[in-house]
Amino acid sequence: MIYTAYYTSPIGRLLLAEKEEALIGLWIEGQKYFPDLTGQECAERPGSDLLQRTKAWLDRYFAGEKPAAGELPLSPKGSGFRKAVWKALCEIPYGEVASYGEIGRKLSQTSARAVGGAVGHNPISIIIPCHRVVGANGNLTGYAGGIDRKRWLLEHEARGPS
Repeated sequence: MIYTAYYTSPIGRLLLAEKEEALIGLWIEGQKYFPDLTGQECAERPGSDLLQRTKAWLDRYFAGEKPAAGELPLSPKGSGFRKAVWKALCEIPYGEVASYGEIGRKLSQTSARAVGGAVGHNPISIIIPCHRVVGANGNLTGYAGGIDRKRWLLEHEARGPS
């Protein structure tokens, strides 16, 4: 059973999803690759302990604190390669960025394009910080939630506590 809840954030409404007591998704409403949960055993459960902890994590993040991805049990679904990329994303410090190529080199010379595909399909936005990945020249490229939201998240992290 997948349990869901919504969270209203400064960048839009977020859909949170958990399965077997681990977070499996955090999507910005209307983003590219927004899930279609139709046909899956799914129920809204905003009072779930994990979804409440996720909301508290997001409250802290949007207040300018630096909560770590490791504070929540995460279980994103994907191939071994994608999971390795998502793990590498969690190692990018708050307020900093890394390029697709840098992540590829960290993962044994994997191509930037392959890394970009994995980053773009990250199912746990913000917590697994795919917004911290930029192009080779520091340019803002690709973000499933849209470049404006990526820019907002990076500027938010640069500003520090609200």
